[in-house]
Order: sequence, then structure tokens, then C-alpha cells
Amino acid sequence: MPLAAADLLAGALVGLRAQAAHAAGDVVKVTGSQGNWQLTVNGSPYQIKGLTWGPSAADAAKYMPDVASMGVNTVRTWGTDATSAPLFDAAAANGVKVIAGFWLQPGGGPGSGGCVNYLTDTSYKNDMLAEFPKWVDTYKDNPGVLMWNVGNESVLGLQNCYSGAELESQRDAYTTFVNDIAKKIHQVDPNHPVTSTDAWTGAWPYYKKNAPDLDLYAVNSYNDVCNIKSTWEQGGYTKPYIVTETGPAGEWEVPDDANGVPDEPTDQQKAEGYTKAWNCVTAHQGVALGATMFHYGTEDDLGGVWFNLLPDGLKRPSYYAVKKAYGGDTSHDNTPPDITDMTVSGATQGVETGGEVTVSTRTTDPDGDPVAYQVLFSSNYIDQNNALVPADATDHGNGTLTVEAPDKVGVYKVYVKATDGHGNASFAAKSLKVVAPKPAGTNVALGKPATASSFQTDPTGGCPCTAADAVDGNAATRWSSDWSDPQWLQVDLGASTSFHHVQLSWEAAYAKAYEIQTSQDGQNWTTVKSVTDGNGNIDDIDVDGTGRYVRVNGTARGTGYGYSLYEFGVYS
Repeated sequence: MPLAAADLLAGALVGLRAQAAHAAGDVVKVTGSQGNWQLTVNGSPYQIKGLTWGPSAADAAKYMPDVASMGVNTVRTWGTDATSAPLFDAAAANGVKVIAGFWLQPGGGPGSGGCVNYLTDTSYKNDMLAEFPKWVDTYKDNPGVLMWNVGNESVLGLQNCYSGAELESQRDAYTTFVNDIAKKIHQVDPNHPVTSTDAWTGAWPYYKKNAPDLDLYAVNSYNDVCNIKSTWEQGGYTKPYIVTETGPAGEWEVPDDANGVPDEPTDQQKAEGYTKAWNCVTAHQGVALGATMFHYGTEDDLGGVWFNLLPDGLKRPSYYAVKKAYGGDTSHDNTPPDITDMTVSGATQGVETGGEVTVSTRTTDPDGDPVAYQVLFSSNYIDQNNALVPADATDHGNGTLTVEAPDKVGVYKVYVKATDGHGNASFAAKSLKVVAPKPAGTNVALGKPATASSFQTDPTGGCPCTAADAVDGNAATRWSSDWSDPQWLQVDLGASTSFHHVQLSWEAAYAKAYEIQTSQDGQNWTTVKSVTDGNGNIDDIDVDGTGRYVRVNGTARGTGYGYSLYEFGVYS
């Protein structure tokens, strides 16, 4: 073959390979003009009807058919790496696309993932500039890709790292860096848009100023979602946007109840929250290009019950509200029970540890299915444990159950889960104050002068936590010591006093070993009780002692923290 012909054939083969590679992926564009934009995929209009993605990428093939059945055409992630391929593949196989995220510090709000200095940390920035385009190049031809999303809530999150003029400089530097990444991604992949998500529209002026290479903006907004349109109009923006998280009001947006914890909306109110959010997104025609509502997740912890559409794999009213909003076929669906009311006995007055609690609901099932109930407790507002712990409940019929109060004092969330035997569930939640059992006699330590070897002054965790907080009769305040052994707390009864009982109400940081001691002068001490196997919670100790001063002397901590007492009661 003549050389020229061989060259032509080689060139043609290269061109065919390029076309084949190009055909493997879709061309996604933001098209149109000011206030009249649309997203297109291979030239056809595309409105994002999405959900944020919770399961692992490895489980995508299991869940993606259900996602598609809801009318969902898009899922959003927060990170993209070597594990992402099964998600892209399963999405594409089911006609769904992915807004593929890249995580930047301090994403997700309060300093999550650390505090980067975007003015000086060139090493971190260079690493990300190399890392993100690498994965873009890996997946750009996968038909499951819709667009790339750089960062999550970092403009807001930087306020937890910096303040004042430095905060402003960091926000400018961060959004400038996002623009650098966007330019690099566009070089690697000109066929998919690039956006960046933040937690509030207050971030958009920084993007407007510093990130002209973004194709569109993105924002997470829950109860405030209906105000985005007016904010965009007043801000003079020249790019469209998508809402990358939305749904019902979050715990940071609702008032506290009588026990001081966020008053969780009912499942029906949550379902209405998704409907409202979608209506407000679609009302901003030509500018809002769709939403990925929060959250297609299966976790059944405190956060999961607040937001997940199918905690523990059970579909709840919010699931069906999203399905209806996105045009999925609901005509043959069996739907969840409807809990319209819930009460908890002694919720604000306080129930003693181990006492009986009556939980009552008014529940009906739209399909006439028999309803089964489960009661669960969360201690999140005591020890930041998000788990929901099942209680041993007695079902008295008609949605009324009795359970035993937990053995640790504090304010709990009490949940009722109602299931219908058809894969559906509804939840209701109320708070419950659990208090220490009241010993016989008079608490002679109540309100008396108290001192301690040390106390925490840092405002973290509600401190300062002084010695006086352990004898004030308030189960919500506490004494908290330094993180070392030994530590002591003593109360001055004012005169020599005989007593028969001591009650210690420990916070999570308890004493494994301690002594109860008495003194007439506050200098010379007599030990009247030694404990070497403490396990926290409530210690009720029958002990005879006499003295003007009574002290608990901690000799071995039960945790890596200090000693922390809600109440130190001395009863005569």
C-alpha cells in the first residue's frame, strides 16, 4: 500500500476510534440565554428529577431499578473515586444519570474534614487539581455521567475555621480554587457541565465574583427552598442553578419542644415538605434546572428517620410523595400507615429511670392492613449516639404501648415505627425526660456551697461546668473535671450532719472507681464507701456517715474524659 494511503487509513481508524469513544458517553450542555436556560442531553431537554444517593456504589445494581421506578432520572453523590464504576454502570443501565461529586475541605458544614488554608496550602490544592481530573478522565465516557460537582457547603463551612477579614479572604480563595478545578475539568471533559454546591445562596456572590467557569450554580436548601427564586432575581445572577439537597425542614430549622430538643415534623408533614420543595423548584422556569432531593438512604438512625425515604428498606410517606412529584406510577402502590397523633406519658414532668412509660398513637392504614408497632429510644441529645435502640414494648392494642424508661437520665427521643407487612412504614417521634429515682429523705446537699479539684471552662458541651452545677437540683446541668486522676467534688453542708444515702447521677464521663468521704474541717477525710466497679448512670448508695463536708473522690475514670456529674445528692 502506498504510504499516503496507509496514512489516510490510519487517520480514518483513529477517527473511528475517537467517534466510538465519544459515542460511549453523552454530551450534556447548559443551553439558552439569560432566564431561559435548559439542560440538554444529546440535544434533548433534560429536567433533573433526582435524589441524593445513600447506598454504597457496590449496591447500586440492587437499588437502581427502584430508583428508576420512582420517576427519578438523576442521583447525586459527594465523592468520586475508584469505587464509583458500579454506580455509574447501574445508573446508565436503568436510564438514570449521576451528578458526580468531589469533596473539598471543610465540606458539610462545621469544619467537617479539617480546615484548609486556601491562600497558602498549595500542596492540598495541587493534590486536588491532580486527583479530580484523573477521575473525570476515567469516567467521562460513561453514559451514567450527567455533570461534575466540586465541593459541598465549604463556603459556609469556612466560618467554622476563620472569622472576620480572614474568612472573607478564604472564601474568595476557595471559590477561586473551585474555578481552577472547573477549568481543569473542562479541559479533560468538555462534554459535561461543572457546578459547585453550597449550603445557602449567600455563597453565590463569591462564585459570581470568582468562578466564571462554572456552568451553573448549586445549593442545598430545605425549609428555605421557596426563597431561592427571589434571592436569585435580586442577586443579578447570570447562570442557572440546581438544588442539590432539599426536602422537609431539618432539625436546625424547627423550634425546640418543651424539653429543649428539635420538634420533629410528622411523617405526613415531611411528605408535604418534599411536595412543596419540588413545586418551588419547578416554579422557577428557565432558571432552576431541577433538584436532587434528600435522601435515597436506608439508615434507620436518628438522621435517617428524619430524612431517609426508606430507612431499613421500608418505604414511608415521603417515598411516595417524591414518586408522585416525579411522575412515577403510584396507581397500584400499597401505602404506609398514617400516624396522626402521638403522646408520651410524663414527657416533660419526667419519668424515673426504669419507670413505666405509656406511648399512645392514633394510627390508621389507607389499605386496611393490620399495623405492627415498635418503640425505639435515641440518646443522641445526651451522648451524641445516633442509634435507635428497640425497647421491649407491651402492645395494648389501638396503638397504645408501654415500655420501661432507660436507666440513664437525660432527654431522649422516643420513636414509634408502624409497619403494614407490605414493606412500608411510618414513624412518629416525641421527646421524653428521664430523671433519677427520688430517694427517701431530704437532700441536704441541695443548693449548698460546693467546690471541686477542677472544672471545665470551655464552652464546648454546655460548660462552664462548675461544682455548684452538681448540687443545683437541675438534671440538665453538670460538674465536669479535668481529664486526669484523681479529681474530687465536695459540698459544705454548713454543720455536721448525719446522712443515710448518697445518689450520684453520672453523665457519660463517669467514675470507674471512687470514694465517698466525710470531714468535719474540710481537711481530714474519712472514707465511708469505696466503689471499684462503677459503670455510670445512676449510683444509689446506702451508706451511714456524719460530717460537715461530704466528698466524692474519683480515683479511676471510666472513659478518657474527666469526671462528670449531673447531680450529687446527700440524703438524711
